[in-house]
Amino acid sequence: MKRIFSFFLPFLLFLSFLSFPGRPAVGQVRSEQSLSLLEDRLSRMEGVTKVERIASNKFDEKYVVTVVQPLDHSKPEAGSFSQRFIVSHAGFDAPTVLVTEGYRGDYGLNPNYREEISERYGTNMVFVEHRFFSESTPKPRDWQYLTAENSAYDLHRIRTLMAQIYPGKWIATGISKGGQTTIIYRTFFPDDVDISVPYVAPVCFGVEDGRHEPFIRACGTPEDRIKIHSFQGEVLSRKTEILPILDSLSKVQGLTYKIPLEEVLDYMVLEYSFALWQWGTPTTLIPDTSAGTSELFRHLVQVAGPDYFAVSEEPSFFVQAAKELGYYGYDTKPFKKWLTIRSAKGYLHGIFLPDDAADVRFSSVLHKRIYKYLKHNDPRMICIYGQYDPWTAAGLDDKLFAGKSNMMKVVEPGGSHRARIGTLPPEQAEQVWSVLDKWLKE
Repeated sequence: MKRIFSFFLPFLLFLSFLSFPGRPAVGQVRSEQSLSLLEDRLSRMEGVTKVERIASNKFDEKYVVTVVQPLDHSKPEAGSFSQRFIVSHAGFDAPTVLVTEGYRGDYGLNPNYREEISERYGTNMVFVEHRFFSESTPKPRDWQYLTAENSAYDLHRIRTLMAQIYPGKWIATGISKGGQTTIIYRTFFPDDVDISVPYVAPVCFGVEDGRHEPFIRACGTPEDRIKIHSFQGEVLSRKTEILPILDSLSKVQGLTYKIPLEEVLDYMVLEYSFALWQWGTPTTLIPDTSAGTSELFRHLVQVAGPDYFAVSEEPSFFVQAAKELGYYGYDTKPFKKWLTIRSAKGYLHGIFLPDDAADVRFSSVLHKRIYKYLKHNDPRMICIYGQYDPWTAAGLDDKLFAGKSNMMKVVEPGGSHRARIGTLPPEQAEQVWSVLDKWLKE
């Protein structure tokens, strides 16, 4: 497949070199002076307090940049915090992929990391860690400033700053919550990027959305569903045997919970079917109900471990879910005779929210704004989903794509939360790459 660079690009780059001293041509061995050009320009950007060069096996240069951001972009007087982003350099004339990470950005530091669109088209990459995660957490932590709107403005400011260095086309992309962030960013700033590619991105309608449970009940074959249900029931029926094992594991791993251990096991079993389909665990790996208790427990932990329900030092995602991103519920009816809990309703608040966010209540403003924007507009956006990923239940509605010439929704057959362009069947992948080729050439 053709890349975005044409036969005439070397000539155009030569002209650009003449007008911008120190700008290297593609493929040219860079001098020490040109190697430091990017670092110098990054250091001079408004609000940047630190630029640190790090190793990369995928790019010519790679830097971790720290920039000062307002806690509240609508009220600069509220204070500020430091946000981390990573700049990976391919060329001043190349397009740029903006990775809208929804969580911490540590993996972006890996010398071998390169997002698949950036890999294919040889683009620059600007990777932005989400506010209130890892190195981008304000001190003290004040949840009122953790909003989707503020995160969109964070991206907008970084995009505006980086446009001084990378004036070419921009592609925003993210995975899961990062994909949500891609959609949110496009909603608030429709003209910031040329293309958006959110992967496996839900837009939930409530803290317990309600669409995930029936979706899971229809996943796979009848035989798959029977096997999953039988395993869950068998684990719960052996609760007396399993609880001591769970207790020992929790102590070894240093896990603490806001709920009794019996309830932790209940939620692990309820989570099991969601997690199995989310990550594409083959049902052939599910032990037979006649298997030993240790084998049953080991498999349960591999799919839906207790660490998920443990007290976290970084509960930011769950605060966002409770405030405006939404989440999913659990279907307890099939397991009532075994469960310790009477109901799973309100479990997000009871298990995951820290004490200083206990009074957070959900607002429907965000998802309504997203749907309103996408209903009345046709941005260049390709949404990738997996057929059996439970988050697809809350994926953007098919009606939003009807009659649109730009917006595309692509669902990987049998796919999970790992769905990417590279995991699609050849025909689907070719369709996506062809559209991206076309948009990047225009």
